[in-house]
Amino acid sequence: MTVTRRTVLGGIAALAVPGTARAQAAVRAQGVGDLIAAAQLGGQVGFVVVDPRAGKVLEAHNETVGMAPASTVKTITSLYALESLGPEFRFPTRLIATGPVSGGQLRGDLILSGGGDPTLSTDDLADMAARLAAAGVRRVTGRFLVWGGALPYAEEICDDQPVHVGYNPAISGLNLNFNRVCFEWKQGKGGYAVSMDARGAKAVPRVTGSEVTVTSRAAPLFTYARQNGRERWTVAQGALGKSGSRWLPVRDPAGYAGEVFRTLARGQGIDLPAPQRIGAAPSGKVLVERGSAPLTPLLRDMMKHSTNLTAETIGMTTSLRLGQAAALGASGAAMSGWFQQRLGRGPARFVDHSGLGADNRIAPIEMVRAVALLGPRVGLRGLMKPFALRDANGRMEKDSRIKVDAKTGTLNFVSTLTGYATVPGGRDLVFAIFTQDLARRARSGREEQPKGGAAWVARSKNSAKSAARPMGVALRLSMRIAPGCAVGRR
Repeated sequence: MTVTRRTVLGGIAALAVPGTARAQAAVRAQGVGDLIAAAQLGGQVGFVVVDPRAGKVLEAHNETVGMAPASTVKTITSLYALESLGPEFRFPTRLIATGPVSGGQLRGDLILSGGGDPTLSTDDLADMAARLAAAGVRRVTGRFLVWGGALPYAEEICDDQPVHVGYNPAISGLNLNFNRVCFEWKQGKGGYAVSMDARGAKAVPRVTGSEVTVTSRAAPLFTYARQNGRERWTVAQGALGKSGSRWLPVRDPAGYAGEVFRTLARGQGIDLPAPQRIGAAPSGKVLVERGSAPLTPLLRDMMKHSTNLTAETIGMTTSLRLGQAAALGASGAAMSGWFQQRLGRGPARFVDHSGLGADNRIAPIEMVRAVALLGPRVGLRGLMKPFALRDANGRMEKDSRIKVDAKTGTLNFVSTLTGYATVPGGRDLVFAIFTQDLARRARSGREEQPKGGAAWVARSKNSAKSAARPMGVALRLSMRIAPGCAVGRR
């Protein structure tokens, strides 16, 4: 296939849909501006597609304008971390003793010490409790301490999100279940029975450090406060059905992990006092240590599921390794400086590592340069999610001649995509597509699902007219690859 600026993107789109000749004719007849206007998105659209082997820009529009990247920032975070931490890096979580173990007693303090692991689960803590019992510990004569100071604490990732969304939790050096607690409810004759737990696949310990009360109101959906060492929620009764559950964010991760571990230890016959937080890094004998999965699979899962806590802890840990400030905003600035050193100065500016903040900025051409120039060195494409293209009717194409691996990003009134596309003949292209209406986003406030938000994203991703557009791979991919991505999350 001959690759030219005018034909490459329309040609790719035409290969993937019925009516190839007709599609290519439409490509020649219709301009980029008209097609963007037809999508009725408002705001801005920017995209670029390059052939990195030839060093050519094949199609572009607003490619140098800094725009909100949403979760495609996780692509940059992956590059940042792999270069500095290496693919085999693991996060440790330890149980440390300050005294000897004798006759079933630990004569000193026991410390649950976090190392920043974003993936630590209830089942992992259950395994650590079992290993502690196997080491002969049945009772602690001193205190049970928890330490979350391996990373700077942040109460939430972004302050413009609804208070109850589980993808915007606190950040700490000691994290559990992505710093979320499960709220479950069931309606009975006398009202609602509610509970909070830290459910895993094997263990479901109840949690008392977080509590919820059902109230008779229409709005707001949830309220939150921290009072007397507890996280207190209220929920509007009118929003609940007969039964259900959802994950709520945790703002006291170290206390949460400590409570859950104490419960799990009790199940192993180990008597622990109530957990107390410490600020100084612990020292003593390591009785049990659990390492996370290596960095590469952690990043692959992060890219697939777009887990914000994973991105933030990995990015902050990278900044620490580089000797930079690791508090959330400062760590984003450190990644901005690293980016400029590697790729030169431009609009790129990061306030976090997950893309949840709408104040992140990067130009489409900057994103493409990072993916094309830095990505191959660390195997970035292998971390991205493979996507099947869809035809003009929205159906998956079983025998598509185009192979795509990409990262999506979605906030309210922001929809983005970046990645790789291999076209017939084996040529690899790199692309980035950003669409945004930040004025409309600002007007929507902290709503989880603002009026018109879902329809806007649908127009960005699923326009039936996208198949024959001259930006071909750009809008074809952005509107066909990932329909139905949750609004406001990533």
